[in-house]
Amino acid sequence: MRIACLIMAHRDPSQIERLLKKFDHPAFDFFIHLDKKIDMRSFAYLGKMDRVYFIHNRIKVRWASYSFLDAVLISFREIFNCGRDYDFISVMSGQDYPIKPISTIYSFLEENAGKNFICYEEDDEWWNHAVTRINKYHFTNFGFKGRYRLQFLINALLPERKFPLPYTLFGGPRAMCMSLHMECAKYVVNFIDNDKKLQRFAHFTWGPDEFLIPTIIMNSSYKDSVINNNFYYIDWSRGGSNPKTLTVEDFEILTKTDKMLARKFDISEDSTILDMIDELHFA
Repeated sequence: MRIACLIMAHRDPSQIERLLKKFDHPAFDFFIHLDKKIDMRSFAYLGKMDRVYFIHNRIKVRWASYSFLDAVLISFREIFNCGRDYDFISVMSGQDYPIKPISTIYSFLEENAGKNFICYEEDDEWWNHAVTRINKYHFTNFGFKGRYRLQFLINALLPERKFPLPYTLFGGPRAMCMSLHMECAKYVVNFIDNDKKLQRFAHFTWGPDEFLIPTIIMNSSYKDSVINNNFYYIDWSRGGSNPKTLTVEDFEILTKTDKMLARKFDISEDSTILDMIDELHFA
């Protein structure tokens, strides 16, 4: 079994290097999509590491916009066409880190071949707010001056938008940390590629990475293969659109959770927490 890990990166090559070294296992290959706004030169050395590759078709990513999802889909296509066969494709960030031994992660995926691991909310609390991502126009994907004033005017004048497919919507703040069986990933990409109306709609949504892929999968024949768990520990206790940065004060809970990876870490803020995890599981 082989796993392709897609790292969505925009900062801290040294932290990504540390992540890559922890995944020193022959079954894992890494593909890095570096935001096109970022100078490649400080990251280039990572491509000399074993089983590490850069996505060639880089795009400029705007936070919470369609461009992030587009970068994921572009990267998926490159991985599909790289000439190597994979069983799973996992989406990660450069601020993720394993909190269980890599052998444990590999064994888990091997035991669950054919499954798809995505997270979606099963109550209305998240959707009560998130529905505005869909029924309002959002210009997050664009960079022209005055875009948010135009967004306000359009939403004031036009009726609410409707999702262009007769689907039940699925999503949540943990949705983009996913591991998909390769055939399911190909289904998702082909589905979006063949639905231009859906693409146009998604360009004017907020954070489509958190609902579009789960919605497509959960309204397909792959829904019965979905495990609603990505086995990530993420702390959203502080509210807002970004999770808490984990530090040494979070070490105890990381030792007790059944999750296998965690997000997010920042070595410029606290690298000791990673040292403590390494000592616990990788000594």
